[in-house]
Amino acid sequence: MPLTPMDIHNKEFSRSFRGYDEDEVDQFLDEVVEDFEKLYKENLELKERIGVLKEQLEYYKSMEGTLKETLITAQKTADEVIASAHKNAELIVKEAEQRAQKIVQDANEQVLKIRMEYEETRKQVEIFKTRFKTLLQEYLQTIEREMELPSSVEAGQ
Repeated sequence: MPLTPMDIHNKEFSRSFRGYDEDEVDQFLDEVVEDFEKLYKENLELKERIGVLKEQLEYYKSMEGTLKETLITAQKTADEVIASAHKNAELIVKEAEQRAQKIVQDANEQVLKIRMEYEETRKQVEIFKTRFKTLLQEYLQTIEREMELPSSVEAGQ
């Protein structure tokens, strides 16, 4: 059990014939008690302060752990958000490429349709020209025949 200032103060020594001067011993013990009491109180205060500091240290360690977990969670969340953004970007690009391909395909089909219509119209124009030419030639032949007829009709009269 540790020695307290009261233990020193209350200590009684037995008296002997050739012992020390009682007043001198009492005065020295009073000084020892005073110094020891200061050290004892300081020791108690330091122990209390150590206790408070230990509690603060535990609190800060707990906070550090929480912050580390929070940072790890935040990093994971950021990584997930980035990965999700990349996936979304890839999907958007894919959709845009598909739309572009569809537009190009539709345009190509439209071009083919227009070419086919053009070819059909060109053929119709050629047929029309041929028929019209044939018709004109027939009319021309008819006119020439009719022009020849009056000469032969006049000759027969």
